[in-house]
Amino acid sequence: MANYAQSVLVLARKGATHRLQELKAEMAQLLKVFPHLRYGSAVSPAMPDAVEEPKTRRRRTMSAAARKKISEAQKARWAKQKGNIGS
Repeated sequence: MANYAQSVLVLARKGATHRLQELKAEMAQLLKVFPHLRYGSAVSPAMPDAVEEPKTRRRRTMSAAARKKISEAQKARWAKQKGNIGS
């Protein structure tokens, strides 16, 4: 009985190895057709109705002094454009 059980385990291991190779080949084919899945995205570029999460942009911060300097420069441009150079 021990030999029979051992041979069944050997065959099961061969079958599992073969199935694993089949699955790897199938996965490679799917990644060729749907390359975006490689990066973890479930949204296909071919599906225009699909909604992706918006990517957050990191905004640059500006000091109060820099904002004031830009504000004064812009006010000077507006004054010059309107013809009120004295402001």
